[in-house]
Amino acid sequence: MSAPVAAGAPGGSGGSGGGPGGGAPGGAQSGAPGGGAQSAARQRSAAALLGRLARARELGLVVALLLLFGATAAVNPRFIGVQSLKDILLNTAIVGLLAVGQTLVVVTRNIDLSVSSVLGISAFVTGLLFADHDVPIVLAFVVGILIGAVCGVINGVLVAVCRIPALVVTLGTLYVFRGFDFWLAGSRQINAADMPKTFLDLGSGSVLGVPFLVIIALVLLAIVAWGMRNLRSGRELYAIGSNPEAARLAGIAVGRRVFAAFVLTGALSGLAGVLWAARFGTIDATAATGFELNVVAAVVVGGVAIFGGSGTVIGAALGALLLSTIGSALVVLKVEALWERAIDGALLLAAITLDRLLALRAERALRASASRGATTLPAAPPTGTPANGAPANGTSADGAPANGASADRASANGPAVGGAAAAGGPDPAADGAPPGASTEAVTNGEATTGDGTGPTTGTATVSPAGEPADGDRPTAAAADGETTAADAKGGAR
Repeated sequence: MSAPVAAGAPGGSGGSGGGPGGGAPGGAQSGAPGGGAQSAARQRSAAALLGRLARARELGLVVALLLLFGATAAVNPRFIGVQSLKDILLNTAIVGLLAVGQTLVVVTRNIDLSVSSVLGISAFVTGLLFADHDVPIVLAFVVGILIGAVCGVINGVLVAVCRIPALVVTLGTLYVFRGFDFWLAGSRQINAADMPKTFLDLGSGSVLGVPFLVIIALVLLAIVAWGMRNLRSGRELYAIGSNPEAARLAGIAVGRRVFAAFVLTGALSGLAGVLWAARFGTIDATAATGFELNVVAAVVVGGVAIFGGSGTVIGAALGALLLSTIGSALVVLKVEALWERAIDGALLLAAITLDRLLALRAERALRASASRGATTLPAAPPTGTPANGAPANGTSADGAPANGASADRASANGPAVGGAAAAGGPDPAADGAPPGASTEAVTNGEATTGDGTGPTTGTATVSPAGEPADGDRPTAAAADGETTAADAKGGAR
C-alpha cells in the first residue's frame, strides 16, 4: 500500500500555503525567477558600489595632485614651469608603464617584484645592440620586449604551473635577473655616444610639447585599460583575484590567465627598459635598481587592492604621477632625499589601510543588501505541493475532488467500495450528522481518524459537506485496489 492519497481540503492540510492554488504554490512558482532577479540586482548593486569606490579613489588622487602642485608652486613658482612639468611627466612615463604591467598581476592576487631587474636587462641589451651591432631601432624594441616576455614566462611557469607563491618566486628572480645583468655588463657602461641620435630623440623629443615617452605610455595605458574593461580575458583577471576557487569552478582557466598576466607584465617591463635607454642614454648594470618598490607603491596608492580583485590601470598611473610629483616637489623645496623614501612608505601604509577600510565598508554594504533581498524572497512551497501551483493528487483547482471521487472520500489507483459513490454516481444523504462526528480516510493504506488517535502520516480528506446522517455508514478510501473500512461511531449515535 504505497500509493499516497494526498488530497487536501481547501484550507486544510494543504492549506498551510493557502490551499491548492494558494500562496505557497504561487510563491514557489514565482520564487525562483524572483530570487534570480533579486540576486542579479544585488550583483549589479555590488558592481556599482565597487565602481563608485574606485572612482572616488581616482578622484581623490586628482585632488591630492592639485593640492600638491598648488602648495609647492606657492613656495616656488618654478615648480609649475614647462621644463619642470616635462621632467615630472618623463619620470612618470617609465614608472607608470611598469605600474600598468604590475596592475595586471596584482589584480589576480599576485605580485611581481622582478620588474626593475627585467628593465635593467632590457636596457643594457638595447645599448649593446646599438653599440656593438648597430641594429635598426625597431629591432631593438622587438628584442627588448622579447627579453621581458621571456622573463615573464619564467615567472609565470613558476607561479601558475609550479604553484609557488608569487612573492617568493619574484623575490628570487629579482636577484637572479639582476645577477645576470651584472654578469652580462661586467664593468662596462654604454654611453649616449654609442646610440643613434634618432633613438635618443624618443627620450627627449616631444609633439606639441608632450614628450614621446608620455605619448607611448598613454597609448599603452589606454589599450590595457580598454582590454581589462571590455575583453572577457581582462574581466576574468578580476574574477580570479576576487576568488580564485570560485573562478575555477566557473570554468575560468585560472592558471592560463595568471601565466598570461606575468608574460604581459614582463613584456611591458622589457619595453620600459628600451625607453629607459632612450631617456637616459647612459646605461650600466645598476639601471633602475630598487624601482620595484616605487612601482608597488604606485599601484597600491593608485587604488589597486593588494589582495586582488579590484583596481584600474588608470588609478595605478595616477599613483605613479603622484609619487613622481612628490619626489620633484621635495627637490624644489630643498628637502633631503631620504625623506622621499619615508613619504613613499607612509603613503603605501596609508593606502593599504584605506583599502582595508573600503573593503570592510563594501562587505557590510553587500551583506546588508543580501539581507534585504533575503527578507523579500517568497517562502518555499510545502512538501508534497507541486511547484507550479497545480492541485495535488486528485484535487481540482477549485478544491473539489478530481478523477471522479466523491466529496467525502478519495480513491487512488482503485475503485471506491463499501458504499462509496463511484464516479458520476449518486452521493448518499449527508444530513443530520453533528460536526464532531468521526471521519476517516486512508493514506498509504492506513486509516486516519479525525480525533487524531490514528496514524497521522499523509494528508486526510475531509468531506466539506459534513458526515452522513446514518452513523453506521462506512467511509472508505481505496489504495492500490484494496479497501479499508472503518465503522463511524461518532456523535451520530
